[in-house]
Amino acid sequence: MFKYIIHISLMLILAFSAAAKQPSTVATNTAAYAESTYQQAMIDSLAQLVKYNTVAVKDLPSPKNPEHIAFKAELKKQATTLGFDFTDHGYLVVIGLGDSEERVGIITHGDVQPVNESKWQKSPFELDRTSEPGKLIARGTEDDKGPIVSALYAMKAIKDKNIALKKRLELYIYMAEESDWQPLRDFVKQHDLPQTNITLDAEYPVVTAEKGYGTISVSFANAQVMSKHAYISRFTGGAFASQIPEDAKVVISNANYGLLEKLIARMTQFPEVSFDLNMVDTDLTITALGKSAHSSKPEYGVNAITHIANLLAFERWPNNAEGALVNFINDNLGIGLYGEKFGDIAYQDDFMGRMTVSATLLKQVEQGIELTINVRRPQGKTAEQLTDEINAAIINWQSKHKVSLLASHNKIGDPWLLTDAPHIPTLLSVFSHYTGIENAQPIAIGGGTNSRLFPNAVSFGPSMPNVAYTGHSEYEFITMEQFVLNLKMYTAVLVELASKN
Repeated sequence: MFKYIIHISLMLILAFSAAAKQPSTVATNTAAYAESTYQQAMIDSLAQLVKYNTVAVKDLPSPKNPEHIAFKAELKKQATTLGFDFTDHGYLVVIGLGDSEERVGIITHGDVQPVNESKWQKSPFELDRTSEPGKLIARGTEDDKGPIVSALYAMKAIKDKNIALKKRLELYIYMAEESDWQPLRDFVKQHDLPQTNITLDAEYPVVTAEKGYGTISVSFANAQVMSKHAYISRFTGGAFASQIPEDAKVVISNANYGLLEKLIARMTQFPEVSFDLNMVDTDLTITALGKSAHSSKPEYGVNAITHIANLLAFERWPNNAEGALVNFINDNLGIGLYGEKFGDIAYQDDFMGRMTVSATLLKQVEQGIELTINVRRPQGKTAEQLTDEINAAIINWQSKHKVSLLASHNKIGDPWLLTDAPHIPTLLSVFSHYTGIENAQPIAIGGGTNSRLFPNAVSFGPSMPNVAYTGHSEYEFITMEQFVLNLKMYTAVLVELASKN
C-alpha cells in the first residue's frame, strides 16, 4: 500500500513540474514593492513580537497566560494599523484581508520553545542585530514569529497595490503549537476553514509529507550501590523533549585518578563535544557541551546525553538508576541517529527517509530517572508493529542484563502525506523563480506542522533546503536576507492564490 502511494506521489510531482509556470507580472511587481517598502517595518514588527515570552506554562491555558494575552494585543495593534480585521478565538487569532467566501489560509503559530538564557549573548526576548551582523537573533525569529511578520507585510503590500482579491486572505496564528494541539483540533471541527492553505512553519520548496512524532519513555529505579568501586551517582541532561540536547552532566563517585586518566584519553575520540572533568576528593564531575538542534533534524546537532554516555562505554556500570541508564543508552542508542542498535525498530521509506531516534531529556522522577527518546517515524510500519518492536527490545534488554525498569511507555504518532493539493505547482514556480533552483520538487520532513489539520494544506518555508534549521535551538535566528526572501515569495504566492479563480 505504501509503495503504491509513493508511486502515485512521484507521478503527481512530475505532473506538477510540467505544469509549473512563471509567476505573473502582478505577483512579481507586488513582491518587488514589498521588498523596497517594508524591510524596516518588518524589523520593527519582529522586534515587538519577540519581546513576549510565549512559552507554554504548565496548568496555565494560553487564553489566561499574561504573556500570550500581551502578545495577542500587540498582534491586534499591528494588524489593525495595517488595515486588517482581527478576531480572537482564545487559543487562536485570525487576521484577515478581503470579504470573499473563497479563502486562502496562512497557518502560523505565536508560541515558542523554552530557552536557556545563559546561552544567548543578549536576552532571547530582545531582537539582536549586532552580535552577528546580517542575522536577526531571538527566540521565535525562525519559528514562527518571523514568518508571521513576513505574511503580515505580504498582505500589506497586496492591500497597498489594490490587488483585486477573488479569495479572502486569512492569517491563522495558533498559540499552543509547541505544546498542545487539542484546542486547534477542536477549533477546526467547529469552524468553516479556508479551502486552500499554506503553513509557514517548515521548509521550502513545498512539504507534502511529515514523519510521525513519537516518544519512548523509560524510567530507571533508584537502587543503593553496595560497592567501593566507582559508580555513577548523578546523570542530568537536556532541556525539552523536541530539542537535541547540548548539555549533559555525570558525577562518578568512588573515582580515582586512574579512571580520570582513562577518560581524558577517551575524550580525544569525540572532537565534536567539549568535555570538562573536575575531580574533588573521590567525586569526578564530567560535563559535556554539544550542539542543540530541532529533534526532527538530529544530524544538525551534537547530542550531549548520548556522547557523555558513550564516553563511559569502556565498562558496564553498577545498575543503580544512573548506571543502568548509561548502560541502556550505550546498548540501545549509542551515538547513532537511526535506532540501528534498538532491537528491530530501524527502518526507512523511499520518500520520507529514515526514522530518527534521539535521546532528548533526562528528568528526575519520584523513584528514579526518566529518559525521553524522541522518535520521528516515516510510513512503512504500523504504529502497532513499531510499538511491539520497541517493547520487545526493552524487555530483552531487561532480561539480558537483569535490570527491572521502574516504567516504560510509548506514544507513537502517525506520519502524514498529501499528494494532490492543487496549489503545489504555484508554490514550486514561485520558489524556483526567486531562488534560481530549477525543477524544484516537493519534499518530506521529520517535523510535524498544523498542515495536518487544514484542508489542502502544505508547508512553504521559511527554511531553505539543506540549511540548518535554528528553531528549537539555543542559537535561533533568521538572516535578513532570508527574512526578505520570504517576504517576496509569500507576497507573490498570495497574489497568485488569491487573485485568481
